[in-house]
Amino acid sequence: MAEHTSSSITIEAAPAEVMSVIADFDRYPEWTGEVKQAEVLAKDAQGRAEQVRLVLDAGAIKDDHTLAYSWPAENVVSWSLVKSQMLRQLDGSYSLAPVAGGAHTEVTYQLTVDVKIPMLGMIKRKAEKVIIDRALQGLKERVESGATS
Repeated sequence: MAEHTSSSITIEAAPAEVMSVIADFDRYPEWTGEVKQAEVLAKDAQGRAEQVRLVLDAGAIKDDHTLAYSWPAENVVSWSLVKSQMLRQLDGSYSLAPVAGGAHTEVTYQLTVDVKIPMLGMIKRKAEKVIIDRALQGLKERVESGATS
């Protein structure tokens, strides 16, 4: 099984507020940096995204891919790759845990990436870490700025 990379951050907001930002894919281009376009292709019976197309521009890596999302628990969302130009695998998840009596949230982001071009495992792990850290910091700034509506 492929190795994964994970990291956590504490956000000064309740889990529901954090999850509402994570689930608002249409607004990802406003705060993620690398996501230039996001389009929800399908929703589940609860109105949550099931498939999302993302156009990324991370400098050397540009990709147009589709992810399948699942919502296995109230404070968990996970995804896996449906199709991509550059990636062989992109599996990840956000897990939210209330802290400080629910006033804050510890967000853990887990990611496994495999590219179609050959890449050393050490370099791949470093790239995963950069992606995770940028995403968590962007999420923290977005939620704490109050720009969630």
